Amino acid sequence: MVNPYFDSADCRLFLAWAPSESFVWHRDKEDRKITVLSGDGWCFQFEDCLPFVLKRGSKFTINAYEYHRLIKGKNDLLVRITRTNK
Repeated sequence: MVNPYFDSADCRLFLAWAPSESFVWHRDKEDRKITVLSGDGWCFQFEDCLPFVLKRGSKFTINAYEYHRLIKGKNDLLVRITRTNK
């Protein structure tokens, strides 16, 4: 499977050309605060919730061990990820 992103410091670039099947349901071991920096047509979905559109400036939190996924957009998605500990 193709790695659908690149990390650089506290930013992550998700690649629009990566196959849709690269964006799988998963969970992370730590809380994360997300800020959308750029990208068009991407959506984010928490388990048992409807997807929501990611827009520049959007901010949200992903709690540790919470299932979630990205739904691929039109061009690359750039986000800032701040890892937090409770």
